[in-house]
Amino acid sequence: MSSSSTAPAAKPPMRDALVAAAFRLFVERGYEQTTVDDIVALAGVGRRSFFRYFPSKEDVVFPDHERCLADMTAFLAASGPEHEPVRRTCDAARLVLRMYAENPDFSVQRYRLTRKVPGLRAYELSVVWRYERALARYLRGRFAGHPDGTLRADVVAAAVVAAHNNALRSWLRSDGQGDAGAAVDHALGHVQRKFARPQEAGPTRPSARVTPPNGERAASPADDVLVLVTRRDAPLWRVVQELEAVLDRA
Repeated sequence: MSSSSTAPAAKPPMRDALVAAAFRLFVERGYEQTTVDDIVALAGVGRRSFFRYFPSKEDVVFPDHERCLADMTAFLAASGPEHEPVRRTCDAARLVLRMYAENPDFSVQRYRLTRKVPGLRAYELSVVWRYERALARYLRGRFAGHPDGTLRADVVAAAVVAAHNNALRSWLRSDGQGDAGAAVDHALGHVQRKFARPQEAGPTRPSARVTPPNGERAASPADDVLVLVTRRDAPLWRVVQELEAVLDRA
């Protein structure tokens, strides 16, 4: 007669145990009413252990952002000249979505908590700003030497973050229902169509046709060239608007 035994479940790592204890108390008592001492008592560790992982109580609410920011920075640093910069920043933003989607229940719970606590909303904004600065830093390097390169970099970085967060928060408000990836792809598609080089911005659009002078042969779709003449001091948004108008008429 054979017998089987069930091995005891392994304890979660201390960092995870602290996060779990913290959120349990936040739900039961409220964020403001929960102290670090309460968290470590429930987790069964000392205060020193808490501060080894989290500099403050606010940090335990966002335990994964430092790792994600490091991953994003490394991803952008590994970029080469073959990567279209706007598309690359959109791909970097998708790393943040992946972090949220890894644990939808936790992400939704955190979203609800941050909506209730003004201090956490302010903390979250500071985290978002760090992501945006990382994207802008990369884009400034790629647009260096271009007219309005710094302005373009900052505008694109802000647009990527705004589009990503719009889709992400809609998903969180729905309690994590639906396809978050598809929603973020749709939102970031707007940014790529506005700012990325046409060949990298998404579905191919027809090239503008120009009638050749002096009876020269017409350009084939593969070698069509569009020349846009504009004032040197024209704002970037005006140039993009004029370009889109030409393409739409083509």
